[in-house]
Amino acid sequence: MALIYRAHFAFSKNPRINSKGLNTGVMLGFTNTLLEVLDKEKPTHIGVAFDTHAPTFRHEQFEAYKANRQEQPEDIGVAIPWVKEIVKAFNIPILEMDGYEADDIIGTLAKQAEAEKFTVYMMTPDKDYGQLVDEHIFLYKPAFMGNGVEVMGPKQICEKWDIERVDQVIDILGLMGDAVDNIPGIPGIGQKTAVKLLKQYGSVEELIKNTDDLKGKQKENVVNFAQQGLLSKELATIKVDVPVAFVDEELQYDGFDEEKLRALFTELEFRTLASRIFKDGSGKKASIKKNDQLGLFGESSTESNKPSIEFEEESVNAEPVQEAATIHTTAHQYHKISGKEAIQELVSYLLLQEELCFDTETTSVNAMEAELVGISFSYLPGEAYYIPCPADRVETLAILELLKPVFENEKIQKIGQNVKYDLLVLKNYEIEIKGGLYDTMLAHYLIEPEGKHSMDWLSEHYLNYKPVSITELIGKKGKNQGNMRDVDEDEVTEYASEDADITLQLKEKLDPLLKSSDLEKLFYEVENPLIQVLADMEFEGVKIDTKSLAEMSLLLEKESKEIENRVYEIAGVRFNLASPKQLGDVLFEKLKLDPKAKKTKTGQYATGEEVLSKLANEHEIARAILDFRQMVKLKSTYVDALPTMINSKTGKIHTTYNQFVAATGRLSSINPNLQNIPIRTERGREIRKAFVPRDENHILLAQIILK
Repeated sequence: MALIYRAHFAFSKNPRINSKGLNTGVMLGFTNTLLEVLDKEKPTHIGVAFDTHAPTFRHEQFEAYKANRQEQPEDIGVAIPWVKEIVKAFNIPILEMDGYEADDIIGTLAKQAEAEKFTVYMMTPDKDYGQLVDEHIFLYKPAFMGNGVEVMGPKQICEKWDIERVDQVIDILGLMGDAVDNIPGIPGIGQKTAVKLLKQYGSVEELIKNTDDLKGKQKENVVNFAQQGLLSKELATIKVDVPVAFVDEELQYDGFDEEKLRALFTELEFRTLASRIFKDGSGKKASIKKNDQLGLFGESSTESNKPSIEFEEESVNAEPVQEAATIHTTAHQYHKISGKEAIQELVSYLLLQEELCFDTETTSVNAMEAELVGISFSYLPGEAYYIPCPADRVETLAILELLKPVFENEKIQKIGQNVKYDLLVLKNYEIEIKGGLYDTMLAHYLIEPEGKHSMDWLSEHYLNYKPVSITELIGKKGKNQGNMRDVDEDEVTEYASEDADITLQLKEKLDPLLKSSDLEKLFYEVENPLIQVLADMEFEGVKIDTKSLAEMSLLLEKESKEIENRVYEIAGVRFNLASPKQLGDVLFEKLKLDPKAKKTKTGQYATGEEVLSKLANEHEIARAILDFRQMVKLKSTYVDALPTMINSKTGKIHTTYNQFVAATGRLSSINPNLQNIPIRTERGREIRKAFVPRDENHILLAQIILK
């Protein structure tokens, strides 16, 4: 379910809608994840566990268990049966049992399989599974948000939680609780305090026995909430005695059912995925080398925990997969170029090329706000050059003046990864890129619209090379992340040069695929020329009337307050209108608007837009709630948000147009999404009026196409 939710949110901003109107994002994301683990890990045995809608023993022990979880998105409810059919078509057993969670089924089977001398990998991002790891049971956290797969054994779990034994994960959760599952814990105890207490007492039970050692409020809480702490520990404990049996033959993976999978992919319109999977022999059965210890992901040595699989001769995957190369294991020549004479010498070589790759290093992912830190060039595989650019704009402009003959040479094709970003950065430094463009990200998007297109993924997939991660230089995303200006220049030289070098090599891999897929004309005559057009549009930006938006904000505030009070008047009680649980209780318990009202699996009433819309024709309160929600959304999403996106230098909003997000080929717009400004309501149309010409000498032009 965690993987299903991840897939849902990954595609939530750019839904994958097929010709039948079905949102297939969850199905696509889950299938890609499943294929990735089948391809990379080559499991000998595999199962997929699901929760059921039935209450579990935990709900019986603690009625509020998971009660604060939001209602499951409708798209997920629609997608789950499809996902199950996909799993079945892969000939993988579905593991579920009323009264127990998927966690408990996995925990039970993991322990049973380990007893049968298997090495087990529990694939989940859920931290609670740390309590189950053992000598031959590992937590396999899937890749997410730029972070690679993480495999954790007892040592890693203990280090992560700062505990002595993995079973103390349960004690930590018992003490600190778990907001996600609404496990209360003991008030006043967070993770750091829980770890400190466990170092001293070892378990929740021993802590409760020694409350005389504690002082003040902490002692008071442990004494008063001792039973709650014990209950929380019990709720957090994953059961390993579910009445299910590990049967070797039933979980053995022998490949997918091509007929069933083809039918599903046709129905879901996964054309690219189908062409890839049905031609590469992914369904071939793997034969396992004899060994004392078998692993659910193939053979595993105790030292490396890496699987070793040998395919039968007829398999197209007969060659063993080599470990990905890195900058540390690959011969390369990356040079830092500084000074006028050295740059001019490099320029003389660049001007001799028919094509070259370039990449900019900057201080921000926002091209309109980014400062240039440096530029890298590559025209031979394994060799690249990096030119640092100082923070002083005048000095950087002088460097770029030396590079102008290269950038403005129309005979040289410029290669880049997401090259529109680089075009915008250089536009801000008065540099116009001329000549043909070749965007490797765009090329791959045409070849495989439903796949990933990042340079790191393309590099590992096509070159078996793992580039240096940006997080190694500036840290993970968040408020504490640095920027390239803070990094040592020699480190940036290696990183930036590698980017240009790898992108150049990717071009050589993608070119034949464009040709074999008959996509060259589309790529060179439509998509590549569009890059410059979109860059110009983004650079130009659009002006908004902040005064009218400020007035509208006050008006929406006033109107939403009036509607809110009207809801309370009709209901005869004041409550938190933003709380689905409280709203459901008022509508269906107090007012009894629908005796057949549906409940979510958490036990609260469904109060989504679809439910309220059905009630709106007969009940004024439902219409009022829908109006209230619309007012609040317009105010927060558009009226109040748009002015905050104005660029301080240009006084305009600069959206980003994406060519390679929607699998259908349409453009999308983000930060802000200018394609999603409301038009169906009067208030929505008022928001559109806030987009105005830059001055009295310009007008806004709209084109209406009549079909």
